[in-house]
Amino acid sequence: MAADPARSTREPFALASPVVCVVGPTASGKTALAQALALALDGEVVSADSMQIYRGMDIGTGKLAPNERLVPHHGFDLVDPGEPYSAALFQDYARACFRDIDARGKRAVLCGGTGLYVRAAIDAYEFPQGEQVGNAVRERYARIAREQGARVLWELLRERDPRSAAIVPPADVKRVVRAFELLEDGTSLAEQRAKLASIPQLVPALFVGLAVDPAVLNERIDARVDAMLETGLVDEVKRLLQSGFRRGVTAPQAIGYKEIVAALDGETTIEEAAERIKTATHRYAKRQRTWFRKDKRIQWIDVRDRDVESLTDEAIERTSSSNG
Repeated sequence: MAADPARSTREPFALASPVVCVVGPTASGKTALAQALALALDGEVVSADSMQIYRGMDIGTGKLAPNERLVPHHGFDLVDPGEPYSAALFQDYARACFRDIDARGKRAVLCGGTGLYVRAAIDAYEFPQGEQVGNAVRERYARIAREQGARVLWELLRERDPRSAAIVPPADVKRVVRAFELLEDGTSLAEQRAKLASIPQLVPALFVGLAVDPAVLNERIDARVDAMLETGLVDEVKRLLQSGFRRGVTAPQAIGYKEIVAALDGETTIEEAAERIKTATHRYAKRQRTWFRKDKRIQWIDVRDRDVESLTDEAIERTSSSNG
């Protein structure tokens, strides 16, 4: 169900200790730092990643393996890839996690690169009716994308709402569908995006971001993609396809998965798919940097030639001084 706007914006959200948010682009080292912070602060990690919520999507999303989790992690494996999910649902889930973790005397550490999920969890974000899972509007436009193609759906959006179409790539079916949902609800994606900067904070939180030189980050991304393929990404996608992966709206569009699906369908080779994954991830990381750089609450830490221990010490120092 969708978040309750009245609860989101009017009721105080009290915690014994503020949530520590670790943000940044993919491959910047967020996962390792968040876990190290949780260990140091006697805390638990809440993942804010829109793809790690899906069961079976492990290698391609960089999900921390169960045997590598040294503290409790929340936000993994919430739904099957064929099921819809939304930032509104994540808002409810994350805030329930914050309350539960805090009530047990632990510290919540929010970790993620999905900017909207981070803001939904922390800020007084109100979600229109169209954000609800199971919404008929979503199903109608998702069907157009499946049957006629993503480009056709995007062209329809451009006819009805050119401002929103201008900020959404044609291949981003999830957000194109979302734009239609908002239109049906009397607003637009462009208007919603413009209002983001003015949404107040609701949940007590402190922010640290990991800054990596873009060239270095691209090298990290390339190495990670190679490692994903070496550790079984293709087999993971094969298993997902056998369990109805194509029926989903969001999951099949995930970077690292749609490219491998195309290769398995004979449209390209695995080697070409790997290069496409790297290129797409470079672009995604750039969009993440742009998103997070607009948030003036974030204290940035340069990760150059730093180990996790020194990053953890600095993150604790930064958040402690901000808190006091």
